[in-house]
Amino acid sequence: MRNITILKRTSFLVGLFVLFLSGQLCAQVVIGTPNLEFSKACASPSFNTYSVAFAFTPESALSPTNQFKVELSDATGNFSSATVVFTSQPGAVTTSPAKLNFALPNTTAGEGYRLRIKTTAPVASSSSSVPFAAYYKIQDSPFSINNLVSTGAYCTGGSYLLTIDNPGSGTNDSPLNYPSLTFKWYKETSATTSVYVGDGATLSVNQQGTYFVKTNYGTCTSNSFSNRVTISEVSSGAATATIISSLGNLFCPSDGMTTLNTIGGLSHQWFKDGNAIANATDKMYQTDVAGTYSVQVNLGSCTASGSIDLETEGFEGAINVPETNTIELGETLEIEATTNATNPDFKWYLDSVLIGGADSANYEATSFGDYKLVISQTSGCPVSKEYLFAINEMMDPFPDVDNIPNLISPNGDGINDTWVIPTKYVGGTNTQVVIMTNQGKVVLQTTEYLNNWPENQLELSSINQVFYYIITTQDQQTKKGSITVVK
Repeated sequence: MRNITILKRTSFLVGLFVLFLSGQLCAQVVIGTPNLEFSKACASPSFNTYSVAFAFTPESALSPTNQFKVELSDATGNFSSATVVFTSQPGAVTTSPAKLNFALPNTTAGEGYRLRIKTTAPVASSSSSVPFAAYYKIQDSPFSINNLVSTGAYCTGGSYLLTIDNPGSGTNDSPLNYPSLTFKWYKETSATTSVYVGDGATLSVNQQGTYFVKTNYGTCTSNSFSNRVTISEVSSGAATATIISSLGNLFCPSDGMTTLNTIGGLSHQWFKDGNAIANATDKMYQTDVAGTYSVQVNLGSCTASGSIDLETEGFEGAINVPETNTIELGETLEIEATTNATNPDFKWYLDSVLIGGADSANYEATSFGDYKLVISQTSGCPVSKEYLFAINEMMDPFPDVDNIPNLISPNGDGINDTWVIPTKYVGGTNTQVVIMTNQGKVVLQTTEYLNNWPENQLELSSINQVFYYIITTQDQQTKKGSITVVK
């Protein structure tokens, strides 16, 4: 009897468990169609948050471990390889209606995406949302084509290749750095309108016009577009080859080399100030030297040429003394510098040694030697210029010498360069001075000798030349002798 009672109780408990398990297995949740809280999704690194709302029933059917997931289709609305763009925490969403936020993958690009909502416990899925355009604008700034050269040319029957620069110059953020991006080319039809002409990173052009390219972000607005390039056809003569400088026509050498760019062609030759530059045969040429640069471009059956004037961001300056100056011992020479340099710095040197304390535009020189002034522009473009001058001791043209010299060396060293005789025979004493060659030809005859022979450089051979002199005083006293001129 007792065994029968235990068996009945066991059968009753098993029945209750089976009934409970059957109820759990039959519990389902129904998820309504997702409602997009946006018309299109134009994401970027600075903004990438979107919301989707939905309803579900019954709330009681959700397990405490349930998670809601937001799935994103491919660009055609197909969920066969859907991407989960959001997953809630277990048990975080328990009431209907609900709203979930999600972010787009950075490879998103297309006009036909859809969303759907899924649960994990129990497993359920909504129908798909309406289609929408979605793009992640991973590159959203202007970029360059044709190295920012605004023109191009092709010969009749030929073509010109436009290319998105990679990497380009300066701060150019080339969209070619992002493999997921695609591009669309356009030709201007007016100042404000254009027509689509092609896809890809390059465009071969065989029609005249102005072209540009945009990163393909569909119906999303974007700042990812290129500069305009005007293409012309050359039927005869030479086309214009525009040249641009990466640092501008007025550049600062301390910033490094500036890059000169011109139109593309079969071959190039660069010139500076009219002279061909050796090995400068590429589309680009780098320099840090000012001047007039030109280029000749071989386009095939026609040519193009152009030029550009490069100037450095320098300054003007000058000093008020010539390169060579003479003063007597104890005298002072005042030097004054003028300049339009910005925040100029002045450094004075004597015989290559910096003069301490000399840091203004003026300097009073009392020593003989070779001087140098360095003016530096300390604001803007940091450039410097040197100004050289020398100060020599003034030579006395009438030194009080005792004897008449018989040897001179007119080599320009300031020592024994001229025939210097005692002051009682020079100009003002009514003394006649005659100098003759060894063949008797008179080369000097004067009663006003100024210790300045020879005034002009003599044509000297490898053999020292000998001249003869006759000095006749006012009282008819005569001095005769020879003068040997050595090299």
